[in-house]
Amino acid sequence: MAADAHAPTASEYIVHHLQHLQNIKQTAIVDFSVINYDSIVVAALCGAIGLFVLWLGARKATAGVPGRFQAAVEMLVEMVDTQAKANIKNAESRKFIAPLALTVFVWIFLMNAMDMLPVDLLPVLWQVSQGDSHAYLRVVPTADLSTTLGLALAVLLLCFWYSVKIKGAGGWAHELVSAPFGMPKNPIFAVIMGVVNFSMQMIEYLAKTVSHGMRLFGNMYAGELVFMLIALMGGAAAMSLSGVLLPVGHIIAGSLWAIFHILVITLQAFIFMMLTLIYLGQAHESH
Repeated sequence: MAADAHAPTASEYIVHHLQHLQNIKQTAIVDFSVINYDSIVVAALCGAIGLFVLWLGARKATAGVPGRFQAAVEMLVEMVDTQAKANIKNAESRKFIAPLALTVFVWIFLMNAMDMLPVDLLPVLWQVSQGDSHAYLRVVPTADLSTTLGLALAVLLLCFWYSVKIKGAGGWAHELVSAPFGMPKNPIFAVIMGVVNFSMQMIEYLAKTVSHGMRLFGNMYAGELVFMLIALMGGAAAMSLSGVLLPVGHIIAGSLWAIFHILVITLQAFIFMMLTLIYLGQAHESH
């Protein structure tokens, strides 16, 4: 970030990089009128790239000896299909859920991978294009809580859909008031336990959805902060003649964290996909 009068402090640098390109300034922790344009655009581009890559793999597929790209796509599809079969016993449901899980994994992986770009690359290019040295831009959609909770909410709605589709509206309604503690025969106790069971079910759905979104957000947000701190090491070196070895430390730390972060972004995409399959699998089961 360029400065008008003086170089930004470390805290100013980090705060600036954590601001989204928004329609209006956010004034509350929860404000549904705020739209993070950068998260939406980058997520859409990552989704388009993911669809193009999978389409390209399907288009170039041959019955003979596969090339490296086809082999990689086939391994990915087989991995997801194996996990789908292990969690979703209904073959008809797998026709939709397995491709959904594959899309979720590839999409989230690509959104996470935006964190591998140099911290200042896209923000500075955006500032130059806007002619504003203070223009905001964040390029990791999964480090935005609205993105991860939106994905988790979509999974929750699918769980509701399959609960009704598999068990019927009456069967699911009965399950909501009879699980996990059962339904006693005494009508008074049955009403009391029905309220308790329903409350526990709602708490379970809420906890699963919040943890589903928060887990991905927390890991990617922390990774983004670490990359910023490593970038600040290089800035500190440029301002201090005594920090001769700091650029070396900056390169080593950045390289090590980038290598480790490849595992993180892949693992987080896999975990989100697996939890999606597990929750949808639970929607197919009767308590």
